[in-house]
Amino acid sequence: MGNFTFEEMNLMCIYNTGSRTGLIEALTEMCGELAPEETELRELTDSALGKLQDMSDAEFAELELYPDFDQ
Repeated sequence: MGNFTFEEMNLMCIYNTGSRTGLIEALTEMCGELAPEETELRELTDSALGKLQDMSDAEFAELELYPDFDQ
């Protein structure tokens, strides 16, 4: 399920709306606002979006989307 990286999880925590589809919409909107030189953030967002689109709502509900400030 997902296999999200630490960076992807943190990004999803920031934009989490409480639902998988809402998070996909929020990340897609944010990605549309990125400047052309923000390639690293675009790649991170694209990777997270791909994984979110491949999972079910039930799998999403099992994710713990809380920021981990210890790492």
